[in-house]
Amino acid sequence: MADIEQYYMKPPGSCFWVAVLDGNVVGIVAARAHEEDNTVELLRMSVDSRFRGKGIAKALGRRVLEFAMLHNYSAVVLGTTAVKVAAHKLYESLGFRHMGASDHYVLPGMTLSLAERLFFQVRYHRYRLQLREE
Repeated sequence: MADIEQYYMKPPGSCFWVAVLDGNVVGIVAARAHEEDNTVELLRMSVDSRFRGKGIAKALGRRVLEFAMLHNYSAVVLGTTAVKVAAHKLYESLGFRHMGASDHYVLPGMTLSLAERLFFQVRYHRYRLQLREE
């Protein structure tokens, strides 16, 4: 997030959107292409907690799907560590299919110390929305 333009705007097949309400940024989402398998990854979806439940996340998700269809990608994929059921329901309402989960996900900066392994487990979920067959 330190350099949005370099990471999300310059690479081919990538983009970054901001949701604005009454002049305030209330949500963000990014897309990054993976040319090797002709997919787009939905990244960094976040909505300010004060504005959740208003359809902003769904609109941001749809923007990424439209982007993927416009650029002829075969699927949109995402990975999430979200623990809130609402986040998973959102992805499913957009048409994503849950592809599995892993209990062995390591967040950036984790050292896998004994304390982290005992008290801090992160479940990583993978989702996929197939837009067309290759």
